[in-house]
Amino acid sequence: MRGLSAFVLYAALSLGATAATAADLEALKQGDMKKLVLTAAPQPVPDLPFTDATGAERRLSDWRGKVVLVNFWALWCPPCRAEMPALDRLQATLGGERFAVVTIATGRNGLPAIDRFFAETGVTHLPVLRDETQALSRAMGVLGLPVSVIVDAEGHEIGRLTGEAEWDGDSAQAILDALIAEVSSQP
Repeated sequence: MRGLSAFVLYAALSLGATAATAADLEALKQGDMKKLVLTAAPQPVPDLPFTDATGAERRLSDWRGKVVLVNFWALWCPPCRAEMPALDRLQATLGGERFAVVTIATGRNGLPAIDRFFAETGVTHLPVLRDETQALSRAMGVLGLPVSVIVDAEGHEIGRLTGEAEWDGDSAQAILDALIAEVSSQP
């Protein structure tokens, strides 16, 4: 199904459209991706600091120029833990110059516990990032967990999914492939 959906989208784009429209992306939404809410217009994302595993300050603007799937999660959240391997596989498959999965543990999540969880579940492609004060998650309107926010290459929110999802599934990858293709077509 992914191949057919992606082919239909890419064919439509090559026949005159310059970017994936909301209608194009809506057509690709299947299964868990039906929960993905696309914004009517791109919304600015706050550029508040959070920390990496070394304690260094990071910001979402560090990933500007890429399509980014920002996932807010916590160790105490069973759906968050369940979807983490899929996010890891998505990063392994699509991550690179034009796309990244950025997982941010919000609230109190100790580094040793995160490291242990990643080791137990075989997560090796995701960064260890923490928003201990929850400043970023609050500013982004994260009210429950998990929440995944798609941020375009210019740093604007273009979609949001609340709850667990199959991020390495065909529908998610087709949607993200279409968004990544937009980055590739920009000068």
